[in-house]
Amino acid sequence: MKIIIVGGVAGGMSAATRLRRLMEDAEIIVLEKGPFVSFANCGLPYYVSGEITQRDALLVQTPASLQARFNLDVRPFHEVTKISPATKSVTIKNQQGTVEESYDKLILSPGAKPLIPEMAGLLAADNVYSLRNVPDLDKIMEALEKEPKQATVIGAGFIGLEMAENLKTRGLDVTIIEKAPQVLPPLDEEMAAFVENELKAKGIRVITGESAQELIEAGKKIILTNGEEISSDLTILSVGVRPENTLAVEAGIEVGLGGGILVDENYQTSVSDIFAVGDAIVVKQQITGKDALISLASPANRQGRQVADVIAGLKRKNRGSIGTAIVRVFDLAAASTGLNERVAKQAGLDVQVIHVSGKDHAGYYPEASEVTLKLVFDPTTGTIYGAQGVGANGIDKRIDILATAIKGGLTIFDLPELEFTYAPPFGSAKDPVNLLGYGAINLAEGISESIQWYQLKAEQEKGRQLIDVRNPDELAKGRFPNAINLPLNQLRERMNELDPAKEYIVSCHSGLRSYVAERMLKQNGFNVKNLDGAFALYKTVRPEELIYD
Repeated sequence: MKIIIVGGVAGGMSAATRLRRLMEDAEIIVLEKGPFVSFANCGLPYYVSGEITQRDALLVQTPASLQARFNLDVRPFHEVTKISPATKSVTIKNQQGTVEESYDKLILSPGAKPLIPEMAGLLAADNVYSLRNVPDLDKIMEALEKEPKQATVIGAGFIGLEMAENLKTRGLDVTIIEKAPQVLPPLDEEMAAFVENELKAKGIRVITGESAQELIEAGKKIILTNGEEISSDLTILSVGVRPENTLAVEAGIEVGLGGGILVDENYQTSVSDIFAVGDAIVVKQQITGKDALISLASPANRQGRQVADVIAGLKRKNRGSIGTAIVRVFDLAAASTGLNERVAKQAGLDVQVIHVSGKDHAGYYPEASEVTLKLVFDPTTGTIYGAQGVGANGIDKRIDILATAIKGGLTIFDLPELEFTYAPPFGSAKDPVNLLGYGAINLAEGISESIQWYQLKAEQEKGRQLIDVRNPDELAKGRFPNAINLPLNQLRERMNELDPAKEYIVSCHSGLRSYVAERMLKQNGFNVKNLDGAFALYKTVRPEELIYD
């Protein structure tokens, strides 16, 4: 069998090497239009700052090494310009000219291309770059040799934030422009606020709710939608990607959401013997069952392996993806899996959320750091829809656990049952993931009732009185307007100061003491709800609404 793979990197090379391990006699040709068929795409931003010191470290495999180990015919600088399904052949443009190559099976792994926003003056700009591959990186590094002072990153997604950090680490003054009202749109607003605060603390200017509409002076100045003018010696476009579908469309292959190539559960396209994997395809969002575009390395690698299994005759199915990702932003990590609260509600799901704060390891052991987790779930069935986390350490561990729980069909009722390794340097006897389960079960069973940070004002306008159960010395860090201060340890003795006919909200620093207060008050006949995430979360997302004495 002769198998041609168009595009390397994650999906294409995973397919090629798996095919060889299963089909020693197959002729396997990998065609890559660029110079590098296997490189560490996700590592590119870290070479900009010098954190990755050797460019060659980004080149995972070479045609020679792939030939030696896997007997693969890898051809860089070979661009497929046409697919001819009727003759089962492809037209290839290389440095010598144009050639035809036949196939028995064809795998498309063209990836995604940067989304280039419409901006007046973009074509005349000579200092604007995007980052998707090694040649892109080389152009940026060449521009950095001119010692620019001011850099602008347009787009505050994962790659945009990584580029902002690494440009700042290199010594540039960095501005981020994000059209959405927050950075890192996959996270919900309050969780993204932790990231924005970290960016600002490290000296990066963050502009949200605005977009770049015009470049002037050959890109040296950027005009925003509000009329503001920003100087920029170096500009990185990172507003997203879209499927590279040109070949597929021209070959009559069906495409769907966002131009993504449509495939069935075996990665078969609408044209016989042509398969597709990676960032170019439409996948099923595993939680909702709806079409989605999920451009991540892990699903692409898995898809490449699975399509090889299918072609080799093994039974494999594309089960979909839930979209699990993480980003480091200076001293903070932010990660998410599954659906955020906003998307879950848009999908019409019955949604409850809970936030918990804990430590990445035992609090009494040195250097314990804060971990903030958010869980999105169905309060009736306990189905976990998604999770988010921010903190200095241990975020990857917790979100990986929760992603595994979602993939494995576990519910909130299973989270307290999960058993983790525990010793003081590594974790806590009750891990933050266990705490999520305990808290979510309390909500599901009606033991606790909560409101979210964005509901506080409306609840107060309805007449609910806020009780802050922190100690008086804590109020110096900020306090809620119009709140009663009743320290938790005094609450039993001072309960007679409250009106049983009135409705209350309780808050503390992180939500634990206020939960204790909620239970105390409810068992004495009071109507009370807990402010989820409490003061710490509210201060992160709405600091301007608090009072500082």
